[in-house]
Amino acid sequence: MSGHSDSSDAASMREHEKATILVVDDTPENIDVLRGVLKSEYKVKVAINGEQALKLCLSGTPPDLILLDIMMPGMDGYEVCRRLKAESSTEGIPVIFVTAMNETHDEVRGFEVGAVDYINKPITPAIVHARVQTHLKLRSAYRFIRDTFGRYLSEEIVDSLIDSPHGLTLGGEKREVTVLMSDLRGFTSIGERLPAEAVVDMINIYLGEMTEVIQKYMGTIDEFIGDAILAIFGAPIQREDDALRALRCAVEMQLTMERVNRRYMELGYPALQMGIGINTGAAIVGNIGSKKRSKYAVVGRVVNTTSRIESYTVGGQILISEETRDACATDLRIDDQLKVMPKGISEEMTIFDIGGIYGDDPLLLPEKIDEPLTKLANPLAVKVCRLEGKFALEPFSGEILSLNRSMFEMWLEKEGTPLTSLKVVLPDGGAELYVKVMRSRSDDPRRVLARVSYMPDEAEAFVGGILSEARE
Repeated sequence: MSGHSDSSDAASMREHEKATILVVDDTPENIDVLRGVLKSEYKVKVAINGEQALKLCLSGTPPDLILLDIMMPGMDGYEVCRRLKAESSTEGIPVIFVTAMNETHDEVRGFEVGAVDYINKPITPAIVHARVQTHLKLRSAYRFIRDTFGRYLSEEIVDSLIDSPHGLTLGGEKREVTVLMSDLRGFTSIGERLPAEAVVDMINIYLGEMTEVIQKYMGTIDEFIGDAILAIFGAPIQREDDALRALRCAVEMQLTMERVNRRYMELGYPALQMGIGINTGAAIVGNIGSKKRSKYAVVGRVVNTTSRIESYTVGGQILISEETRDACATDLRIDDQLKVMPKGISEEMTIFDIGGIYGDDPLLLPEKIDEPLTKLANPLAVKVCRLEGKFALEPFSGEILSLNRSMFEMWLEKEGTPLTSLKVVLPDGGAELYVKVMRSRSDDPRRVLARVSYMPDEAEAFVGGILSEARE
């Protein structure tokens, strides 16, 4: 009994795995011949006219391949094929014309409307089998490339892999690109306090939302580096508005963080903020690596400079280079500009804090409004560490002199260079938060104004208590 059941299950599974072929013909004899040729290896569906064929293809279970007659009453096969290729849900179904129309111009027209093959009647069963098998294999390979690489690469690169016989050739070319780099503030600290599965879930939610925005603006995601994203605008396809699209993408990414944080709140995760840096310049783009392993990438100083620019951001901020500003042929809302000397760059550069884009289709971030600082009667002693990348250097002493929920006026034992990132360890339990030095508050370079870049819940509660006491 059990053996019979297992056998039935196996047969049912094999039947379920069979590809579905739709035969479209208005002549019963032709349908019977094709059904007889195919039924042992495939599921066969039948339509006796074009309208019925379209209805079947647009149903919830479309066929894997269509054998389509041309001469039918009403809608002919050419028009059926044309309509199938015009619909996104059916354009990928291979169509093979099976027809008695055997003139060259008939065949050419068939390929022009989107068919993948052309079989003349009367048919030869072996040819039908071979053509059907070949195009099902090709479609399976196409789906594999789309499903696998489409999760990592832009559609343009996937199209290049599919359409070009040299799509995987190693090598690159020099061209101007705009590079966008984003990073979450405080995510390393969160990763140390949450279970691994929660951390992965948070990253996936964030990357999923941001990937949709980047692809909307035709950016190419070059790499995910933990919670950081590196995207290129201008490769593999270069457009005149690459810099502007990158900037519009950045603004929408910041606006999308509200949706990301709503999802985090629903799942009990802490809210996060993101910083974005953008730079424009010459780079080498192309397939880089070896014959066994390669990737489409961008290489050059423009990438390193973008990383430096991004490192100066606080949460919710977009900083761009002068080159990117100049490449955007529209009015920008510039909230601030800063002179910086990035590590590894010999000349001082100007970067711009962007609040949005004006013009015919404006896209703006909320206006930045800084609340006044509340002075503390007794400065709050804290421990401070400079940050180099993700690493904290040797701690030194500091004091918080006045504050609000997003800004601190601080005295530091060591000089606070503008745009330096600091970890601040609060007293009474050692809650940690992160700030970025914005500028000096006086002639003393150790008295600085710092903006909060990440404040966990426990630190926020502590700061809220200090503010409440100071205002009483």
